[in-house]
Amino acid sequence: MKFQQGDVIIKKCDIPKDAKKVIKRAIALGEVTGHSHQIIEDCEMYERDGVLYIKSTNAMTVKHEEHGDIILPAGKYKVDIVKEYDPFLEEVRQVRD
Repeated sequence: MKFQQGDVIIKKCDIPKDAKKVIKRAIALGEVTGHSHQIIEDCEMYERDGVLYIKSTNAMTVKHEEHGDIILPAGKYKVDIVKEYDPFLEEVRQVRD
């Protein structure tokens, strides 16, 4: 199961055992607009190798100033950023929101 809000993709998955618990609300920050993707309800967040994971026993609302809200069912998730391929530069890069 996966969800998308703008350039952020949230996929259901297990959280690695060695992920470290972090305290934050924003799951992604917009480099261009300064807007952020935020979870409103309480949840646990973990990070490993620069990847953010979310865990909650209740549904969560993800908000962003320019996108509609999305509701994540209770569970464990991995947060990722959409990637694009530039055939002229032959490189893959994260989409900038």
